[in-house]
Amino acid sequence: MQVEISRRRFLQGSVALSVFGSSSMAIPDLFAKKREDKRKKVATLCEMCVNKCAAIAEVENGIVKKLDPNPLFPKSKNMLCARGDAGIHALYDPDRLKYPMIRIGKKGEGKFKRVSWEEAYDAILHGTKDFKGLLQIVDEEKDNRSTIAYCAGEGMAEHTFKLFMNDKFGSTNFVNHSSICLQTTISGYALTIGSYGKADMENANYVIMAGANRAEAILTPDTMDMFKRTRGRGLKLIVVDPRYTVTAQHADKWLGIEVGTDLAFVLALTYVSIKEVRYNKAFVAKNVNGFEEYKHHILSHNYTPEWAEKITGIPADTIRTVAREFMAHAPRAIYYQGRRTAWSKQDFQLRRAQAIFTALGGGIDVKGGIIFGKRLPLGLHDITTAIYSQVKTRADKKEAAFVGANGTWIGMRNMIIEGRAPYPVRGMFIYKQNPMLCIPNTHKTKKMLEQLELVVTIDTMPSDTVMMSDVVLPECTYLEREDPVKSFAGTEPAIVLRNKVIDPLYESKPVYDILKGLAQKASKPLFEITKKYDADVQSEIAERGEEDVYEDDGYDFMEAFELTQEEINRDRVVSEHGEKAYKILKEKGVYYPHMESYFKKLTENEFRHYPDDKKYYTTPGAEKLDVHDSCIDEKALAALKKNIGTSSGKVECKLDSLSEKHIDPMPTWRDELFTPTPSGKFRFVTGRHAYFTQNGTQNNPMLLDLMRENYLWINHKDAARKQIALGDTVEVESSVGTIRIKAYPTPKIIPGVVFFVHGFGSESTGLTFGYRNGASDNHIIEDTIETVFGSAAMHETVVDVRRVS
Repeated sequence: MQVEISRRRFLQGSVALSVFGSSSMAIPDLFAKKREDKRKKVATLCEMCVNKCAAIAEVENGIVKKLDPNPLFPKSKNMLCARGDAGIHALYDPDRLKYPMIRIGKKGEGKFKRVSWEEAYDAILHGTKDFKGLLQIVDEEKDNRSTIAYCAGEGMAEHTFKLFMNDKFGSTNFVNHSSICLQTTISGYALTIGSYGKADMENANYVIMAGANRAEAILTPDTMDMFKRTRGRGLKLIVVDPRYTVTAQHADKWLGIEVGTDLAFVLALTYVSIKEVRYNKAFVAKNVNGFEEYKHHILSHNYTPEWAEKITGIPADTIRTVAREFMAHAPRAIYYQGRRTAWSKQDFQLRRAQAIFTALGGGIDVKGGIIFGKRLPLGLHDITTAIYSQVKTRADKKEAAFVGANGTWIGMRNMIIEGRAPYPVRGMFIYKQNPMLCIPNTHKTKKMLEQLELVVTIDTMPSDTVMMSDVVLPECTYLEREDPVKSFAGTEPAIVLRNKVIDPLYESKPVYDILKGLAQKASKPLFEITKKYDADVQSEIAERGEEDVYEDDGYDFMEAFELTQEEINRDRVVSEHGEKAYKILKEKGVYYPHMESYFKKLTENEFRHYPDDKKYYTTPGAEKLDVHDSCIDEKALAALKKNIGTSSGKVECKLDSLSEKHIDPMPTWRDELFTPTPSGKFRFVTGRHAYFTQNGTQNNPMLLDLMRENYLWINHKDAARKQIALGDTVEVESSVGTIRIKAYPTPKIIPGVVFFVHGFGSESTGLTFGYRNGASDNHIIEDTIETVFGSAAMHETVVDVRRVS
């Protein structure tokens, strides 16, 4: 990456690092100002992954010296994983973005000019000789704000960004991580049992874990709870996965399933449970809609274990055994929901089938099953939403049967580059996301970013997407800001706060402040365009006056920033829980009612957050029995009437509304949606590792020290046939791209399947350690779309593998 700066700034010492090429220099003298020598501890919240564990930062003379776990948070208990510890390097990474920049070369060259914040905002609004500005684009599109799309990665400030771009700026074209993550899973469970819920691993007695490598991919307290009880200690674990993972090593049984056939496996389990009448009849009678139709559907389609064996490769007798064991252990039996992207074109129906199967055992809204818990309320922070009559609806709304507010990434991108959008989508604002490495088919993503006339990226690191941007705005890291307060639901609900640990380094800012600065510059000029084209606004101005319309109808962007983030957080907590609660939250980083009396240290690393009789294993409003007899049958207790979050209050086996969109109303196997792997080829599957968070940590040497690069898993017999040995460089080619990677021949993956970990293979020259380290999976993953919600079906790609050296 090249950054052009003035000689004056260089000589003044305001340039922190070498500006030509990526730098590995030591941290510059950031703390030259004399400060009081003192040590303090600040309660905050980790942002190194989605789990948001509570942490305590130790600060000395303005420098973060250490991060420790905060035992007060029930969700994270007293745990901070390797990534959490490595958060210090995210703060002090010499490669991090330090100041605003605008592009001065071709997109992708990585040539930027360092500018002030005012100059960056001016470039966004008015453009430069190298790219168009926001005002010109919106004016040419006659105030259709949806001509500017926007995207965001997961994070606590995502809502802040979305609120600005949607409620104030007015674009409808938002895409986030959902369609490349959990969209089909969350939707499948929500439509079937009311919510995705949480698997109660701490109390379950039987778990089927398919395609989820919890022991290696997400090391959180609930993962630890589970593995404390495996191997004959109370929890029977069945792992269904084409790889013999670390999780499988802890399992009672590993089932090496053919990729893309999980739905057939679940339907066969359901067949056995219904045919042999092993399901919880009382629970079904009170809590399940459409069971008789579903029963007929399963039996009439003859989804027998023998049928499934031919598709999945799992023996029929094994399927029968698993089904019988599951129902015998129910209601404390869970078919684990999964925490990953869609695997196949049939993924939505798979998740529905999983939810129904768990429900047949009564394992919904009950201890040891899928639980929903309770969420502590927070006060609302309302702003006035601007209404623009010229704004058009989502461009991608016809790319899948149901396209919600979070959009379909593949659908949106492909429409843009293929010229199929119902109107021009000409720009994109990107926050905390790296589409170049996280969306299948990198070639198409690059083409989209090249085609867009204005790309503005807000990030902490010089990612591959930053290299394709026109304006780059440096956000400070999570340890340098206070983010929106958050309430986490569960059996032990709590409110948590990310306190700012130190002031932002360099010229970086929190996204709240970045958007506030943009709002101040852009609000009036954009309103001038609205006045020019919006007949409704023209009419209102004629009747009430321009000032009243601008200020009262939401067109003044600065209304969203009248309070600081800290003031908003305080108001939201105090309005529901009082001043004392806020003081506790501010000091401790965690609050829940009665925390002072409930919290208790049991051993050196074990803590009680809620007494057992105060935990929310069942949602409020469900039927209860006032009994204290330990001999009461759990199956009978599970069969009580539940308060399930569907419109009917029951588990939905059949969804007639799906038929209107030509989608099967009940989970159904479709041969035409499954393509067996051709002889001599390989099905490619991908996954993640607990040392890395997607591609956001690939420049962190503390984590790379634990896992330097990714390797291609290939069955040892397949490797022998192709004369591939450990460490050989191989070429993996799909219909959309080619990568090179080192090989790892092993018997721990079934024949005909290859795998490597996501989160490597950056082409950004701004990353000292991430640049061309390992391979990126999305360079070869085909952009196959799951047609119900438009999710990326990431395990449909067929590849060829050959030895290079």
